[in-house]
Amino acid sequence: MIKAEAQKSVGVHRKTLLNVLGVVYIHHKTSDGGDIYLTRFAERYSRHLEIENWYEKEWFNKNRVRLAGTGSVYRVPTKEVDGKVLNLVIKNSRVGEDVPVDTHTLQEFCDAEFNSPWEEFSLVMELRESMYGPRDLRINTQLPMAIYVPPERMQIWQSGRSKAKINRIRAKHPGIDLDILKQYKLIYKWIDGKDLLQLFKHIDIEEDKRLEHLRILDRMVMEHLMKKGYLVADMKPEHIIINEEDSKRVEELGNSGPGKQIEYLYELIHAGRYSVVDYELMLRTPEHEAEVKNSRRHSYLDDQRDRFIPTPLPPHLSSMEIMGVPYIYGHAESTGGRLWVVGRNARLFDYFLPERWRKTPNIRLSNRKEVYYTVTKDNIHLVWKTSRVGEIPEKEEERYHPGLGEAGINSPFEEFAIAHELTRLGIPCVYVRAIYMTGSPKIEPSVDLRKYKSHKDILDPEGNPVLREDHNYIMIQGYYNGPDEWVARQKGPLYRPVDLERAVTEGLIDRALCIRLLADTKKRLEDVGYDGSLLKPDDLLITVDNRGEIVMDESGRPLVVICNFEVILKRPLNSHRSSTGRAGHS
Repeated sequence: MIKAEAQKSVGVHRKTLLNVLGVVYIHHKTSDGGDIYLTRFAERYSRHLEIENWYEKEWFNKNRVRLAGTGSVYRVPTKEVDGKVLNLVIKNSRVGEDVPVDTHTLQEFCDAEFNSPWEEFSLVMELRESMYGPRDLRINTQLPMAIYVPPERMQIWQSGRSKAKINRIRAKHPGIDLDILKQYKLIYKWIDGKDLLQLFKHIDIEEDKRLEHLRILDRMVMEHLMKKGYLVADMKPEHIIINEEDSKRVEELGNSGPGKQIEYLYELIHAGRYSVVDYELMLRTPEHEAEVKNSRRHSYLDDQRDRFIPTPLPPHLSSMEIMGVPYIYGHAESTGGRLWVVGRNARLFDYFLPERWRKTPNIRLSNRKEVYYTVTKDNIHLVWKTSRVGEIPEKEEERYHPGLGEAGINSPFEEFAIAHELTRLGIPCVYVRAIYMTGSPKIEPSVDLRKYKSHKDILDPEGNPVLREDHNYIMIQGYYNGPDEWVARQKGPLYRPVDLERAVTEGLIDRALCIRLLADTKKRLEDVGYDGSLLKPDDLLITVDNRGEIVMDESGRPLVVICNFEVILKRPLNSHRSSTGRAGHS
């Protein structure tokens, strides 16, 4: 039943190559049981970054120097390795915490959120590559070296996050917030030099003039960043570093008076001879973001159209098949979860990482189900919902369909297999995109264990059962706005999906047509060997074009698309008519 390609390893210490949001890391377990992810800049310093050479408790506590700022940021030297000491900046990621209200530009960025460590490194790498904006302007940064995840899990009181906020996140995103108790340490290489605030201590001018010059220089750097397509919500003079040689020159010019010192600083900033540090609130400008989203969305649409055409498989991903559905499988490193993306196109994997859709605004689509619509950070329209696998069917469901009580709620893999097969048989279904298993144990234990037992021999490439009773599963579907092939070509308005229940409310169809379309769909399922007797009007969609007209199928009836597969059951082979010759017809 399972076809898999094992993950490839590098070296003898089970080092694995990973690609997260476009950044390639070498991942391996640390000697303390944690995880470390090294960027390409860290390869030559891999021994310096071994835990015992910088994070050994006595060494770290004795040698660390806390840096100015609201977060936990330290400068710490490594132990000497091969005759060399490496100075590092270690900062705890504040992802998920409230942005301090005293951030001076907060009013301009009222929706600012701390980047996840993966997003922060991705943005820093992108800024360093300098592909956007004037080619003759470059912004220097610290070298992003590594992300270290200690093995311990924090208690809520240690995390700095309020319980109320955690509960709000859980209510909005069931099962995908469990990384909030993990600590992430971002490791950058130290830049020798001084920040603007430190340099102005060597310039003998009045306080109000000093503050005015700092504001102007700060604004100059912000304008440079904006030209390169970036904003920093908490930009401060202490985040602007002048290198050691130029800093000494500023101090030496004190003999010629403060005017020369200030003039030289302006020359340095104007020429781009500075570095910017602190990126946890960095984001793209709206124009840059729109360009990136548009580019990624078009690439995504092309890749979805070709999702079943195999692409080269990076070492951190595997291909596998479950119940007839091909998947690209890998880890969601930011949460410790697992991800199965439908198809054989490895380029699609990053689009479904939880950090691309878990924090984006969403709209609940159903009053009776946990189903949400969102537009991801890549401008992709998706629908996600939490699988009910492991739950006891509702009494109403069992009363109307005793077979459901006998079989149990479908697993996410069964749902995707049903959708995949029905599509092959010519019955329109929403596109199933990905299955995400959360990284940490679910809060409420599973009650109905039958599916876990029936799936126990279906293993991932690492030898673990794909369906685990102690984890939640999120199913990600396409927001049905037309066939993939059509959407990829379309430059104008797309279709708008409306479930049958809402279509009646909006006056698009009457109740009689709603009932007839539901009955017709159930009959079509029966004809191909499936039982859809528990489907309800909000489990089916019709689509509306940009003129407000209902899209029709080839027979002239409203095109009906199935969007819920959790209670569709496969009939025994001897209990339905043969469907030979029906595949491909609607």
